[in-house]
Amino acid sequence: MFHSESFTVTTRGRGTIEITAEVARIVQAAGAPRGLCNVFVHHTSASLILCENADPSVRSDLERYFARLVADGDPVFRHTAEGSDDMPAHVRSILTSNSLSIPVVNSRLDLGTWQGVYLWEHRTDPHRRRVTVSLVG
Repeated sequence: MFHSESFTVTTRGRGTIEITAEVARIVQAAGAPRGLCNVFVHHTSASLILCENADPSVRSDLERYFARLVADGDPVFRHTAEGSDDMPAHVRSILTSNSLSIPVVNSRLDLGTWQGVYLWEHRTDPHRRRVTVSLVG
């Protein structure tokens, strides 16, 4: 059994948006009792993370850490065609991931107690990001 479905996430600019509920809805609708779910973001300046969903300070701490690790406007970057946050956004997405694999048990995502699936927008301006959920069961 294979099922695939895409959806769009509208971001407000840099930051995380929880997409667990939409991914879980797609998995449950597919109806596979067991399998593997792959979540993929179709962009080079946004990423996906599996992160704690109980305390929002975890995600804000990540944002502050990445701001220090990959600073906007760093003179080391030549690729600035779309602004000072363009190349840092690409680096941030490479350091994180554009896809996640999550086991499916009883037609549900088999996440840990405090885990959530997040789209992480790395650009400072709002964007529309396409995410595809594929299930093999």
